[in-house]
Amino acid sequence: MLHLTAGRVGSLLARRATAALSTSSVRMASHSHDVAESVDMSQPTYADCVDNPLPDRPYKDTLTTADQSLKQKEKGPWSQLSKEEKVALYRLMFCQTFPEMKQPSAEWKSVLGGIFIFLGFTGLIVWWQKVYVYPPTPRTFDDEWQAKQIKRMLDMRVNPIQGFAAKWDYEKGQWK
Repeated sequence: MLHLTAGRVGSLLARRATAALSTSSVRMASHSHDVAESVDMSQPTYADCVDNPLPDRPYKDTLTTADQSLKQKEKGPWSQLSKEEKVALYRLMFCQTFPEMKQPSAEWKSVLGGIFIFLGFTGLIVWWQKVYVYPPTPRTFDDEWQAKQIKRMLDMRVNPIQGFAAKWDYEKGQWK
C-alpha cells in the first residue's frame, strides 16, 4: 500500500521544489521594499574622530556654487580671506572642531537612570518576597526572648571557666 515507484517519488519532489521556489519568489517580491541598500565599504568614508584627525574624504562631497567659488578663492593668498570664509572652508572639510568632538555627552545621565531603575525594581522584588514569600520571623529573634535566654544560660552557669558564664559576676549581678 505504501509502495511508491521511483517516478512517483521524483514527481512529488519536483512539485515540492517548484512550489517552494514560487512561494519564495513571491515572498521576496512582496518584501522588496524592505531590502536595505548595500553600501560599498571599500570607498573612503567620513568620520569625526579625535584619534584620526584627517578623515579619508571631506565632509561635503557635493559643493554648491557658493562653495565652489570659495574653493577657487582658497587657491589664492589666504591673507585676502576673511575669518568667516576660513571657517566656511574648514566646515567644507570637517564637520566638527576638536573642542566640539571632546565635548562631554550627557550619556551618564541615562546610565545612572538605568542603574536606579534596576535598583528600584530589585528593591520591589525583595520587598514582595519579604511580605508574601518568606515566613514571619521566629519568636526567638525577639529581644524579650533573647533576654530570657541569657538569664537562663547564666542560671545554668554555661561554660563557667572561659565562656559565657565566666564573664558574669554572680556576687554583684552584673557583667565583669
